Amino acid sequence: MAKVAQNVVLSPSRDIPFNKLVLSQSNVRRIKAGVSVEELAEDIARRGLLQSLNVRAVLGADGVETGTFEIPAGGRRFQALSLLVKQKRLAKTAPIPCIVRDAASEILAEDDSLAENMQRVALHPLDQFRAFQALREKGQGEESIAAAFFVTPQIVKQRLKLASVAPALLEVYAEDGMTLEQLMAFTVNPDHARQEQVWEAVKNSWNKEPYAIRRMLTETSVRASDRRAIFVGVDAYEAAGGVVLRDLFQGDDGGWLEDPALLDRLVAKKLQAEAEALASEGWKWIEVATDLPYGYSHGLRRLAGDPAPMTDEESAAHAVLLAEYRALEEEYSGQDEYPEEIDARLGQLEMAMEALEQRPLIYDPAEVSRAGVFVTLDRDGTLAIYRGYVRPEDEPREETAVQDGDGADAIGQGGDVGVSSWKPSATSAGGTVITSGAQPIGADPSDEEDDGALKPLPERLVVELTAHRTLALREAIGRSPDVALTLLLLKLVTDTFRTSSASGSCLEASVRHVYMSAQAPDLKDSVVAKLVDERHAAWEADLPLGDDAALWDYLEVLDQGSRLALLAHCLSFGINALHEKVNPYGAGISASGLSRRMAHADLVARAVDLDMVEAGWEPTVDGYLNRVPKARILDAVREAKGEGTAQLLDHLKKGEMATEAERLLNGSGWLPEVLRRADLVTFDGEHCRRAGGGRGRARRCRSPGLPDGRIAEQRCIDDGSRVI
Repeated sequence: MAKVAQNVVLSPSRDIPFNKLVLSQSNVRRIKAGVSVEELAEDIARRGLLQSLNVRAVLGADGVETGTFEIPAGGRRFQALSLLVKQKRLAKTAPIPCIVRDAASEILAEDDSLAENMQRVALHPLDQFRAFQALREKGQGEESIAAAFFVTPQIVKQRLKLASVAPALLEVYAEDGMTLEQLMAFTVNPDHARQEQVWEAVKNSWNKEPYAIRRMLTETSVRASDRRAIFVGVDAYEAAGGVVLRDLFQGDDGGWLEDPALLDRLVAKKLQAEAEALASEGWKWIEVATDLPYGYSHGLRRLAGDPAPMTDEESAAHAVLLAEYRALEEEYSGQDEYPEEIDARLGQLEMAMEALEQRPLIYDPAEVSRAGVFVTLDRDGTLAIYRGYVRPEDEPREETAVQDGDGADAIGQGGDVGVSSWKPSATSAGGTVITSGAQPIGADPSDEEDDGALKPLPERLVVELTAHRTLALREAIGRSPDVALTLLLLKLVTDTFRTSSASGSCLEASVRHVYMSAQAPDLKDSVVAKLVDERHAAWEADLPLGDDAALWDYLEVLDQGSRLALLAHCLSFGINALHEKVNPYGAGISASGLSRRMAHADLVARAVDLDMVEAGWEPTVDGYLNRVPKARILDAVREAKGEGTAQLLDHLKKGEMATEAERLLNGSGWLPEVLRRADLVTFDGEHCRRAGGGRGRARRCRSPGLPDGRIAEQRCIDDGSRVI
């Protein structure tokens, strides 16, 4: 016999005066959570009570109803109503909608309270976003929406920002196909087609973290923290019509500038304006460049200016500051340390005095007329101006008239003996010449598929890589006097016992500075470049370069260690480990000459223990990965991280593969072949490859298989057996 389903009987509802209600001790909520009672009271005052209270009649000792009702479910609403009554915004006898449960019900009051709190389902963030969006479409502003729901305007803006995500991705999120953090990452770029393209690329990938999504969506943009953006100003960029992408969910350093071409035009325009303002100083030429290459001033003479004297007002101000500084020092000289406020005041005085002491340089007007200025950007986005450089072709030249007869006759006949014949060039006759030193731009990397074979590296890339190595060798030679001396002896022995065609000096040994015609844009900011420049500046400050006799006396009294250090520094500028294009027709370097140069460079690298990883070279997208075929990228990842990791990148397009490879190779110590040391062995699985050396001899091994590509001391065996 079929069981008859019982009809559901709902508890009746009625309005009960507020002063007849009391909070039940059966209410399970004890800990405050969610919206505060004050905020809930304001919401009830605005829109009314949206949900009735769950009440039960209070029985007396005789089991008869007392006319009072307790509230096991709805305690926070009751507390909010109590606050409104206390504030006299609600009458004590105001009717309150209630669901009245039978006091004799088998369902306990605690059961009702627990069910009401546990059966709730939190609103899905997407539903909240759609609700906020609907309210805004009906005329409510973000501030009013935030006030109505007791959230900050920033939260409302963040939820509404989700409207910039493609509808297809919102549906994926609604079906739990992605996390809220992933969805928020897509808001950084409003291009729906690009959003869907990125999701297709990452949804089945091992790496679909929000940061990876943001990076892919902004990979063609420029960060607002970029020095070009700092120089121009984001406001000026936007005023010119530029678009800025901003992430409301995470810190973005001011956003991403979507139009790099516009930004570069604004930078060039502002630098040009600065250069035009400098033209009034009378310089012959002004070179404008966003980036100056390393060695931009090599071969140029630097003018020695005199600091401008202080005005009477500046001198008086400096004297007052100095007097206060010395008085404070004397007052607190007996204490172990200055009080905090005194120390701060001394620092302020020092900065003020330094500002007065930093005087602009005054140059000889005759020298200014033949010299020039470099105008560029510093690393922090500030304007950098380098004045007073004279090019060799602008140096004054003297001609002696050749006359038949003695000097007196020559002068008497109007000769120009001893008088400079230098004249301004045609370009300088009309005023300062301003040029733009734009750095060479290589062809855009192609994303064409290749056959997977490892082809030779592009020749220009090899030149740039060997420029890195040349500069690193210079830095290493400059701090290795003993190796420098050996290198010099090698050169002298070669010149002595082989043919030498040099002339014009009593010593057939010289250092010819080698300029790196092809170099990566970041070479001048590398670690080794700064070390070379700092060492050069330190020697330049000490050497009396204006007088040969004084320089001779200076060098003569130097101690042996200083003489060797100076020798090493000077010799380092002759290092040339550059790859050059071989000319089969005789001009330039021959194939055998290039081979000997590279072999010689390897000898020096081994002697100074050169490590290009320690020298600061890293495989970046711009510096290497976007310049080689996909097969090279995969081979690099395979060597550094293993075959499994390389296979994870195999399906990516060229640009995405290069970006991800940069992240994987960061800190791994991986180097392309042209930057590796020939004497450092590498691992192939568990076997050791090496060139030369006796059995069991300890050698340094670079192992792509080791964590982070670290250098490890290993013992390798000639026959390729397992590493001991």
